[in-house]
Amino acid sequence: MPSPHDPYVRVRGAREHNLKGVDVDIPRDVLTVFTGVSGSGKSSLAFGTIYAEAQRRYFESVAPYARRLIHQVGAPKVGEITGLPPAVSLQQRRSAPTSRSSVGTVTNLSNSLRMLFSRVGDHPPGAERLDSDAFSPNTAAGACPECHGLGQVHGTTEELLVPDPSLSIREGAIAAWPGAWQGKNLRDILDTLGHDVDRPWRELPARDRAWILFTDEQPVVTVHPVRDADRIQRPYQGTYMSARRYVMKTFSDTKSQTLRTKAERFLTSTPCPVCGGSRLRPEALAVTFAGRTIAELAALPLVELAARLDGTSEAARVLTDDLKSRIAPVLELGLGYLSLDRATPTLSAGELQRLRLATQLRSGLFGVVYVLDEPSAGLHPADTEALLTVLDRLKSAGNSVFVVEHHLDVVRGADWLVEVGPRAGEHGGEVLHSGPVADLAAVADSATARFLFADSPAAVRQVRTPGGHLKVGPVTRHNLRGVTAQFPLGVLTAVTGVSGSGKSTLIGEITEDLPGVDRLVCVDQKPIGRTPRSNLATYTGLFDVVRKVFAATAEARDRGYGVGRFSFNVAGGRCETCQGEGFVSVELLFLPSTYAPCPDCGGARYNPETLEVTYRKRNIAQVLDLTVESAAAFFADADTPAVTRSLKALLDVGLGYLRLGQPATELSGGEAQRIKLATELQRGRRGHTLYLLDEPTTGLHPADVEVLMCRLHGLVDAGHTVVVVEHDMSVVAGADWVIDLGPGGGDAGGRIVATGTPVEVAGAGESATARYLAGVVGRGRP
Repeated sequence: MPSPHDPYVRVRGAREHNLKGVDVDIPRDVLTVFTGVSGSGKSSLAFGTIYAEAQRRYFESVAPYARRLIHQVGAPKVGEITGLPPAVSLQQRRSAPTSRSSVGTVTNLSNSLRMLFSRVGDHPPGAERLDSDAFSPNTAAGACPECHGLGQVHGTTEELLVPDPSLSIREGAIAAWPGAWQGKNLRDILDTLGHDVDRPWRELPARDRAWILFTDEQPVVTVHPVRDADRIQRPYQGTYMSARRYVMKTFSDTKSQTLRTKAERFLTSTPCPVCGGSRLRPEALAVTFAGRTIAELAALPLVELAARLDGTSEAARVLTDDLKSRIAPVLELGLGYLSLDRATPTLSAGELQRLRLATQLRSGLFGVVYVLDEPSAGLHPADTEALLTVLDRLKSAGNSVFVVEHHLDVVRGADWLVEVGPRAGEHGGEVLHSGPVADLAAVADSATARFLFADSPAAVRQVRTPGGHLKVGPVTRHNLRGVTAQFPLGVLTAVTGVSGSGKSTLIGEITEDLPGVDRLVCVDQKPIGRTPRSNLATYTGLFDVVRKVFAATAEARDRGYGVGRFSFNVAGGRCETCQGEGFVSVELLFLPSTYAPCPDCGGARYNPETLEVTYRKRNIAQVLDLTVESAAAFFADADTPAVTRSLKALLDVGLGYLRLGQPATELSGGEAQRIKLATELQRGRRGHTLYLLDEPTTGLHPADVEVLMCRLHGLVDAGHTVVVVEHDMSVVAGADWVIDLGPGGGDAGGRIVATGTPVEVAGAGESATARYLAGVVGRGRP
């Protein structure tokens, strides 16, 4: 009997972002990969259109309250989508998880482990049996009362608070104190209390020093301030706050990241003396299973935890079997080196997404569309094979799997391929191909085809001769045990190894203090900002110059508008409804809050008067809406060398498709990293620089990888040193030197298994990287 359902998801007239009225039919119940160069529009089609429409329909099916919110959030710009099942999105979230979030909470494995301890744990004789909440550091019943379940306590020392004891209090000996009036207020109060604020700190009595820095008392005194003779001097009531109290209060209460960072400099973080860092109450730590406390089991790598659950009692069998079955997909995705108590903020976006993917395997859902955002990000080629197996299992369970992906092995493993392009931004937004993978070979405009079907050998690039070596180590941290590495200077070095082998830990030990490092630039994938207020133009400094250009126009001068008028971060020129963000936060209560365009300015960020000022027939909002490529043409013949330099640096790293005002919340980790690299490249060179990049090709199409690597090789040719942590074997094959860690992840890794040129490492027997590198060395792009 034929199925009554349409076997295709049919999209008609998709116009989201740069999509040009796209029509495409995608079969259901298969693995479909969306590919194309960065910025081509593939995410706009998969997430911005298909998933967004599925979410909108979900809202329509629930309460009127939710339906009202749809009009605020906005529906995707698409004519019609038919045959669309419910959708589940697994994106690489950019938001920063809290320190209470862990591998165990993300995967719900902590719940299963707590249930195991509650039901069949060995409680002390006569002790009351605890329920599962008592084993959670995130509940009042389980959290250690001293550290509130965080496992760490913050404190400070005299050495941190007073770095230069030769100074007097008036001269600023207490570095932790605030500046300006608030700092003067505290000094005046001490003076009123009878302390000598003009005597060098080290000469003050120890008892006085301790009281000034650490007292919890807050005496109130009448202060008679000493100010300039021509100013009125009114006495006031001043409340004293010790340096420790001020630092702790600032650290815990301030909303300013700058103040919090400053306060953090004066704090030490040590394991809680009561729970020893386990985060739990003594009652919970008195319960054991297989001779271990729950904190000890949560600290084990998952692969070892699964082994510990074997051979347990018959009574525990049901619970241990359930826990092992939940751990299995996490191990399958190559994450067995993680432990349940590993804090989520320390995970990469790729690791976090794969954990959530593992959880979905256990959900038992069928008939839905899973939309995934580059699940291969941060994966060693050895782990990519396991990923394809997991995606195939999701499909076999009766689901459609839509994957936005650049990794060629994932593309080859697809049942159906949709390529969007041909290029980025306004030069993309068209569906070049929708069909079987093999048929892409006949598509002339495809940027993917020449990489996907390339089999012609290419000459191996001549490796450079190093101009010296940088010794790092011995390093004993995380899973590294006394590891020493030699990094050649003046060449490009690739650090490789499976996930969790210790790559990031090793390069994290490279500091400016090491002999041979004149200047160090670390380019990571952390967001350039966490709200729409931060964007490409503000981060690179480009916007400062653009505002000066607008302030110099005749119209702006006639109106008395200064540079500040054209900032959306201060009152004056900005739209006050959205405070210059262009978006308003919409609280969904039962779902994460989202951003919707401001109802007054429509996303322009400015008030109407500011938008009346134009430069070359464009207002400030319209200039912010230009792509980097369009902006380069717009400012081409203007006398703005700083703008030209910024835009060229962004074009050189392949970001021509991004809009100048593109909010940080819309940028991927890879894009954020390349923005940071471009920001660094536009600065003048200052002698030999060592560049450290952690997986710079994440989120990049092979064509964009070529552009980026050309730029990095240019840095080396200019006399600098580049070190990259990398999984892309074509990048590794083009390096001068390779340092391979492993052989496995976690406790099975943490040592250097091979070093040498790419050809030499490709022949290393113990290396997990070798066989994949051997397949690329001598062919593919150099």
